[in-house]
Amino acid sequence: MPVGYTARLLVSCADRPGIVAAVSGFLLEQGANIVSSHQYSSDPSGGRFFLRTEFFLPDGGDVEKVRRAFGAEVAESFGMTWEMRGWGERRRMVILVSRYDHCLLDLLWRRRRGELEADVLAVISNHPDLEPEVRAAGVPFHHVPVQDGGMEEAEEAMLELLGDDVELLVLARYMRILSAGFLGRLNAPAINIHHSFLPAFAGASPYLRAHDRGVKLIGATAHYVTEDLDDGPIIEQDVLRVDHRQSPEELERLGRDVERLVLARAVELHLDDRVIVDGRRTVVF
Repeated sequence: MPVGYTARLLVSCADRPGIVAAVSGFLLEQGANIVSSHQYSSDPSGGRFFLRTEFFLPDGGDVEKVRRAFGAEVAESFGMTWEMRGWGERRRMVILVSRYDHCLLDLLWRRRRGELEADVLAVISNHPDLEPEVRAAGVPFHHVPVQDGGMEEAEEAMLELLGDDVELLVLARYMRILSAGFLGRLNAPAINIHHSFLPAFAGASPYLRAHDRGVKLIGATAHYVTEDLDDGPIIEQDVLRVDHRQSPEELERLGRDVERLVLARAVELHLDDRVIVDGRRTVVF
């Protein structure tokens, strides 16, 4: 597969004149050719500026050298939050799951087909049910049970397994609430799939509650995990039309397809550096 770019640059900062000129001028000085660029300002006067750029360096270039120079020459002067990732730099990802397998198996299938820019280091579950399928996919499986009142001990065990290597944690229907302490020590973003079109029906049993309300649309939401339940910045959503004839069980069956596709799209967007968090919102290029 031909290399279409050498590195990707993701930037967010307070908006002011000269940002695009500074970034493009810097890349020109490095001999880089910008092959893709998207930008957005939340407000041209006092808002936030967001930029995603892909650039090509002749003969592959030295991405680490460019990264260091950008931080010193451009990012610091504009107070930027930024990331530069070279072609082929794959993130290290771990998946958490309980008993539902549809989102997990979809991600493992995409991994096998090379559709995810990540190495799946392991799958961790609070139940042993899915171990055979995970190991058949060539991925390590760890069973970390959660006893009544024992979530703190389970989180300690998971943090020990995760170590310092993980760059993304994906909750593929992990049916436990992670504490603020766990998320703080994780030191990596976490993406969750919620089986509802948030902010409607946050929390447990959303399909039953949707049926009770007689909704005409059901959906799924992938969002970054925060200490507030199902309230993190939303990355991706989708819906499916339903009607009064469908039972809660049928809604759940139909919703599984939406859940796995929404989660896969959110993970792919994150891995492709297309998502920038802006407070409680996201900018998705």
